[in-house]
Amino acid sequence: MKIGVPKEIKPQENRIGLTPDSVKSLVSSGHEVLVENNGGHEAGFDNDQYKTAGAKIVNDAQDIFSDSEIIVKVKEPLSNEVKMIKENQIVFTYLHLAAAKELTEGLINSKAVCIAYETVTDNNGRLPLLAPMSAVAGRMSVQAGAHCLEKNQKGRGVLLGGAPGVEGGTVVILGGGVVGENAAEIATGMQAKVHIVDKSEKRLKQLTEKFGNKIIPQQSDNIDLKKLISDADLLVGGVLIPGAEAPKLVTKDMLKLMKKGSVIVDVAIDQGGCVETSKPTTHAEPTYIVDDIVHYCVANMPGGVPRTSTLALNKATLPFLSKLANNGYRKALNDDQNFLAGLNVCKGNVTHKAVADTFGHKYISANEVIA
Repeated sequence: MKIGVPKEIKPQENRIGLTPDSVKSLVSSGHEVLVENNGGHEAGFDNDQYKTAGAKIVNDAQDIFSDSEIIVKVKEPLSNEVKMIKENQIVFTYLHLAAAKELTEGLINSKAVCIAYETVTDNNGRLPLLAPMSAVAGRMSVQAGAHCLEKNQKGRGVLLGGAPGVEGGTVVILGGGVVGENAAEIATGMQAKVHIVDKSEKRLKQLTEKFGNKIIPQQSDNIDLKKLISDADLLVGGVLIPGAEAPKLVTKDMLKLMKKGSVIVDVAIDQGGCVETSKPTTHAEPTYIVDDIVHYCVANMPGGVPRTSTLALNKATLPFLSKLANNGYRKALNDDQNFLAGLNVCKGNVTHKAVADTFGHKYISANEVIA
């Protein structure tokens, strides 16, 4: 198959869909790979590396979209890219459609086959293609939050790790999944006081076994969330409902309970955010202030560390892309129900129930569509 890798055009998005090593693997299997000129430059992969791996360098994104059977990206297609997507073309990338009505409509109208990294599952119900970027974002959330707490960033002037004779700051993490666990890795390493809130008693037990008394586990049904966030110097939103919009756990009124200059890092912003006052920001302008609370809501946090992120993402996505290229999407998806869970839109049909419910579209099961 002919696989196209356009340069990402979302602001400050420096990742790329394939590394040179991934290209080499695909070319050795008999596929042709088109990579946009300098598409991987900001992630540390230059044109010569792609050429050596067997890719063809293409100067114009339009040529990549028009010539390729599969489009491999990192972030969701922007409006200019949606216009270039062809009927029956396979688009394999993060989509986060439940928070993107215009994109959803555009992909429906394109009649393309749109597979979202973030809803592919495994046999344990986990999300293997979302996990590596969630891990990166979770770790970055505490780094970013710690920076935002500095006074010159409009924060409280608190050092999360404290100082001799001075207690560290308090971090409250909403959600004990991959984001929450990785946020806790960094926060506990900084010697902050760390609360992790999750609805699953089993998950909290797992986290306690890992972190011991370095964390304070909190079951969401048994806590006073208002009291907890009033103690927070840094609040990390890591809540996820696969494929669906994130629930708004923190309301605007609750901000009044927080300390002046405390920080919210809403990692769930890709799915609409779990804080009512969250809105997407960029790496160029990552923060804004509401009611004296610093909000950091960068919608592509891993894009800030593009080399690490691209390598981690490719390790997870390449086996699935190889199945698509070797077998075609019907066989690849029919043979693997976990992979099939990634199909969100197919030939004008919405095949992910959470997306259909969010926007009032008719839901048609993925099995039915590709049968």
